[in-house]
Amino acid sequence: MSGKTKAELVFIPSPGRGHLPATVDMAKLLIDRDERLSITVLVIKPSYDPNSSLNSYSPESNSRIRFIDITTVNSLSMSMSSPFAFHKLFMENHRDPVRKSVTKIVEDFGPNCGLAGFVIDLSCTAMIDVANEFDVPTYLFFTSGASALGLLLHFQGLRDYQNQDVTVFQNSSEELSIPSYKFPVPAKFLPAFMFHKEGGSMMFLDYAKRFRETKGIVVNTFMELESHAMKSLSEDDNIPPVYSVGPILHRDEENDRNPKYEEIMKWLDEQPDLSVVFLCFGSRGCFDDINQVKEIAVALERSGHRFLWSLRKPANGHRFQTPGEYDNLEEVLPEGFLERNAGIGKVIGWAPQIDILSHRAVGGFVSHSTWKACGAECRWRCGRCWLSSK
Repeated sequence: MSGKTKAELVFIPSPGRGHLPATVDMAKLLIDRDERLSITVLVIKPSYDPNSSLNSYSPESNSRIRFIDITTVNSLSMSMSSPFAFHKLFMENHRDPVRKSVTKIVEDFGPNCGLAGFVIDLSCTAMIDVANEFDVPTYLFFTSGASALGLLLHFQGLRDYQNQDVTVFQNSSEELSIPSYKFPVPAKFLPAFMFHKEGGSMMFLDYAKRFRETKGIVVNTFMELESHAMKSLSEDDNIPPVYSVGPILHRDEENDRNPKYEEIMKWLDEQPDLSVVFLCFGSRGCFDDINQVKEIAVALERSGHRFLWSLRKPANGHRFQTPGEYDNLEEVLPEGFLERNAGIGKVIGWAPQIDILSHRAVGGFVSHSTWKACGAECRWRCGRCWLSSK
């Protein structure tokens, strides 16, 4: 390695439990491909969520990947009217701590290692400004699928280039043609945050606008799964080059420590192949409206399918705090639901998502709106999706 120019990349993941592990796995892929490369991961921990598992996350050590905790800025009030506005300002207020950390990185490595660029996550677009100050390119690592990326960019284009108010589509039955989606889709089936009038739509579309400023976009997907979405993105001259690097699947070591793990996997072992639909809505997925929980329960029961449902309790406090576990599921489910479905269904809290999805008994997946590869092309009837038979 002596005599070779070394390069340093700075990775900045979003402060979410599903983002840091994926970022670390991506970093490992890169350093395995070039011995001259080293990576520093700047970890912004969510001070507004002290119980988040991210605050105790300790990635395994690697000689060419190091981690720096960014000093958390606590100047914002969690009582802000919009949690979306809070989150956006929370990230923007970390420009200065990130700038100071990168300055020290450059000083520590000296002339033998040049800063090659930033790799940022979805909500970290404010750090493009910092990368520009250091005169290095920024790349986006999009931890969701290509279809979801296309959805954000399409709606951002409607807002900024065609002066359309996209929130008018909220609860609309109108079918929308989205380039990254193979078929038109009713607006009411799209993620609710796309139409959130109190900041959600504005925040995500502002992020998408800045995606276009990056040198390239790296997506956690693969061509065989999202060929239509990848093709549509690559043919748009107003979008930076898009690269597929997936699937990057992170198996959490917490699986082996959680006492519920064996119980869940044993139940799946007893089910027929491809018979179970798995419902899981992410590390922050929960329902504030109990009526929504009951409606899902009624739908599951009427379907007659076997199911495994990860049902989480909303946090008492800030919108972005991690959901918890219900002490008594009967309080939120229809009366008698657990007893009537004891033979074919199981309701859990925490879920080892990767292990469940890879189990032979799982035949379908109902998830939240961030990784939407299957949802974007749900009419392809691949035979694996529970929804394709409906």
